[in-house]
Amino acid sequence: MTDVTAEPRAGTVLEAPRAVRRRQRGGWRALRYAILILSLLIVLIPVYVLFVTSFKGMGDASPTRTWFFPETWTLANWTEAWAALSPSLLRTFAMVIPAAVVSALLGSMNGFVLSRWNFPHANLIFTLILFGMFIPYQAVMIPLVQLMIDLNVPNGIPSLILLHVIYGIPICTLIFRNYYETVPMELIESARVDGAGLLRTFFSVVLPISIPSFVVVLLWQFTSAWNDFLFAVFFSTASNGPVTIALNNLANGAMLSNYGVSMAGALIASLPTLLVYILLGRYFVGGLMAGAVKG
Repeated sequence: MTDVTAEPRAGTVLEAPRAVRRRQRGGWRALRYAILILSLLIVLIPVYVLFVTSFKGMGDASPTRTWFFPETWTLANWTEAWAALSPSLLRTFAMVIPAAVVSALLGSMNGFVLSRWNFPHANLIFTLILFGMFIPYQAVMIPLVQLMIDLNVPNGIPSLILLHVIYGIPICTLIFRNYYETVPMELIESARVDGAGLLRTFFSVVLPISIPSFVVVLLWQFTSAWNDFLFAVFFSTASNGPVTIALNNLANGAMLSNYGVSMAGALIASLPTLLVYILLGRYFVGGLMAGAVKG
């Protein structure tokens, strides 16, 4: 008699579904890799055009030779772009660093109060703060200009710092509130038992464990302020404004002479934010995930 309880031998038809599943998984894996490679190429093609054009001479940087390497590699475009942008780069650092730090500190205080201090209409206040995220800049630009004139805020970097701090508070408050919702309440209560008040609890207990959220907020605010052009146009000039104004003027002048200069300028202007994300990108993602459980 045949033993029906015996284990199937290798190579029998019972192994076919398993092999089919393995082939299906392999096919999906290959498709995912193909999509990733295609996406990477789409992202890198503009970078390639910027890079190779920035090293082309005046006659070589033409639309007909966009995809080709330079006939003669030259650093003259980079030298000219650096000379035009370097003063505004220093002013931009003087703008984005205090704007990012101040808005992060204010957002962390707001987030802590709104997440751990129960007071009347707290949710309404939080909603009104978040409402600032959805107001288009263009809708309030004329009143903002009049407000800055009435307050006698100096044109240029001081005005831009104030504006980026104000517009950064809603997103900073949201990120910190979501993060502080994940902090164990026992930690806050133990500080109260030891006699710490609200401010002492925040600065001595909560603030030291807020590094992940600070990384997220600082990167967000740094990039947002660095890339801003609308505020820069209304509240600064080429002589006292950030790098976006200088880059726009450089590009307009290069359109008549050499495309390579504007390409080199675009790369120089984007290098700080690129380096920041390369160095701190993993902390940025980790900080976002730290506040994703609650909120």
